[in-house]
Amino acid sequence: MKKAELAFVPLPVPSHLPAALEFAKLLVKHHDRLSITIVLMNPPFAGSKNQAHLESLASHSTIIDPRITFVLLPHDYTIPETSNPHILSSTFIINQITHLKNFLTNRRNQYSEPGHDSPQLAGLVLDMICAPLMDVAHELGLPSYVFFTVSAGYASLMFHIQIDAKDDPDAELVLPSFANSVPSKVLPDFMLDKDIFSYYLNQFRKMKEKAKGFVINTVRELEPHAVGSLAGPAFPTVYTVGPLLNLAGEQSDSDVGSKETTDDCDVIKWLDDQPPSSVVFLCFGHLGRFSEDQAREIANALEKSGTRFIWSLRQSKSDGYTDSMEALIKGFLDRTAGMGKIVEWAPQVAILSHPAIGGFVSHCGWNSILESVWFGVPIATWPLYGEQQVNAFEIVRELGLAEEIRLDFLMDLLSQNANEVVSAQDIEAGIRRVMAHDSDIRKNVKEISEKSRKALINGGSSYISLGRLIDDVFDNVA
Repeated sequence: MKKAELAFVPLPVPSHLPAALEFAKLLVKHHDRLSITIVLMNPPFAGSKNQAHLESLASHSTIIDPRITFVLLPHDYTIPETSNPHILSSTFIINQITHLKNFLTNRRNQYSEPGHDSPQLAGLVLDMICAPLMDVAHELGLPSYVFFTVSAGYASLMFHIQIDAKDDPDAELVLPSFANSVPSKVLPDFMLDKDIFSYYLNQFRKMKEKAKGFVINTVRELEPHAVGSLAGPAFPTVYTVGPLLNLAGEQSDSDVGSKETTDDCDVIKWLDDQPPSSVVFLCFGHLGRFSEDQAREIANALEKSGTRFIWSLRQSKSDGYTDSMEALIKGFLDRTAGMGKIVEWAPQVAILSHPAIGGFVSHCGWNSILESVWFGVPIATWPLYGEQQVNAFEIVRELGLAEEIRLDFLMDLLSQNANEVVSAQDIEAGIRRVMAHDSDIRKNVKEISEKSRKALINGGSSYISLGRLIDDVFDNVA
């Protein structure tokens, strides 16, 4: 059998890149004649830390696996004068078209040299945000697969939604994506901007028309209705290959902060001394920062609930907490001494996997949901931005895997302002519900946790789906 190579083009940000790396590792583990080149775009707006991480990956190319290599595309992008993240992202990706085409053309020429025992370039795997790059694949005669780092529910919603869907905030939308009607208020905030929403809808239509397959980081048993809504002749073949999780202990997107190891982590040592399922974990991702008023409500809720806790409380965009925030934290910790910890950095996987954890107050990023399901920890939903509101709706109303604190909480990432301050009473009630030991939610999460684990082993749904994808890739090799 000949060798085949896939070129991955992930979105090089913390919420997307780790899943792509896990997917690449899974592919080469399943087939010894398959190799992968991960083509890294270098966005100047992603921050110096992220840029250094990309450069490190490229310079230590085969450190993950000898058959996984990294290439860093040229860095010549001029940032437009806008703070809108959707415009920044789309213009940056369009700027990469020429660079990607040049790289793939050179790669193909290199492999065609006489006597060169090299794999054949068999396709492109593009992050869903990188749909404009499908034109490169089409021009070079390569099949393209779209990799969704989001839920099947959200992916399906974007294929079925209409441009005026968010005009009425009280509307209940009936969509093929979900068995239940979807409140308009949980749709992503970018849908309020007609131009940006139209851009994304056009990109999803392009995926539907030009992609050879959709690869989704989900489990068929977790989202049966949503996955089914993407089946049929109107859509490319769907491959559910999740959950794609970094469980090996390396720092990942789920680790909020900058430490490099969990070996000496005080949080884990503290958890070791707590009773089973007694601690609630509050963590809201890299971008989840709250105002002082909101932090006070969270502190009051934890104190009144009497629940043991670990609270990952991120600093503001400035260098540290304000004096009044420092005083708030100190007074709260003095009153709850021995009951919990406030940390800025949280090794999320290590914490969720600990037997002392009984519940998770989360921003409902898809990676966090998959990790929580994997470890059988029920979630209390507090979405902040992007598609997180849709995720919260799905796991509460559609799947029965979470308790609701809020479904439609919305934070402006630029100003860090929110559309409301959630009261201590509501937060406390959510914590008490998610920590209930005999709830149906907890039983449901335990059941789907077992199904998620079985999906990845030989004979499981994700294992079979991955095999079908690999067979399809090698069908492209002459």
